[in-house]
Amino acid sequence: MQITFLGTSSGVPTRSRNVSGIALRLPQRAEVWLFDCGEGTQHQILRSDLRVSQIRRIFVTHMHGDHTFGLMGLLASCGLAGNPERIDIYGPPDLDEYLKACRRYSQTHFSYPVKVHTVKPGVVFEDEEFSVSCAPLKHRVPAFGYRITEKDRPGHFDVEKAKVLEIPSGPLYGKLKRGEVVVLPDGRKINGAELCGQTEVGRKVVYCTDTVYCESAVELAHDADVLIHEATFAHQDAELAYQRLHSTSTMAAQVALGAHAKQLIMTHFSPRYAPGNSIELRDLLEEARSIFPNTQLASDFWTYEVPRRIAKSVVAKV
Repeated sequence: MQITFLGTSSGVPTRSRNVSGIALRLPQRAEVWLFDCGEGTQHQILRSDLRVSQIRRIFVTHMHGDHTFGLMGLLASCGLAGNPERIDIYGPPDLDEYLKACRRYSQTHFSYPVKVHTVKPGVVFEDEEFSVSCAPLKHRVPAFGYRITEKDRPGHFDVEKAKVLEIPSGPLYGKLKRGEVVVLPDGRKINGAELCGQTEVGRKVVYCTDTVYCESAVELAHDADVLIHEATFAHQDAELAYQRLHSTSTMAAQVALGAHAKQLIMTHFSPRYAPGNSIELRDLLEEARSIFPNTQLASDFWTYEVPRRIAKSVVAKV
């Protein structure tokens, strides 16, 4: 599971930072999920190691242009590139109408199915490997944070050991792989947990922008392996943050601390903190680390590999 930052500026692009866009690469299923799609996102993808043809899902936090203006162009290009069988898009209530208007007035036709899902708090997507849920944030327009949860994976099943024990292959193997206790035809009881390695604990990634500090962000980010949180302003500009309903570096750190997150990555920085100004991004990093030491600053094209947690023991089901 890899996170690639495609845009880390707030409001407007700069020479070194594009507007909001994050890609979550899932190598085990050859898919890319996007979170927000600001203007120029498809150009950023072309400059990265990501493949447009692997985009399967796009999650939009809110309807402000620096998070949506790149969406229509990307979708149109995906069709011309002979992209996917289908793209599912998740976002606020106005998203579907916005895309319909863009298609109507630009006379754009998609050569593949595009399905728009209007989100509300709770689970918005789930399959056998992942679930994605959202919660409302506090911004000037309806905005949502997203939580991506990778489900736990059973530990490696020792087939050779099973053969030595003369366990007949077939349905019994499936039960043993799940850590269950099974009774063999000869009366022996076999504990599947003794034939399996430790369970691989699923990872949790949370994406919160745009928002001022709010408790729903803390709840959404509970026990996250990685919290990606906006930090538009420095602490001394907190009044601006409250006026515009954005976060400061210290607010982002307080969310991470309250949520017991493992890692905080700050993004969505105001251009006012460019190198050479009286306050720079390294100052925001220092402010955040004074509250939550395990904090990093995102930059465009930086890829972060989400680490796996220490495996937990399998509990046998009797």
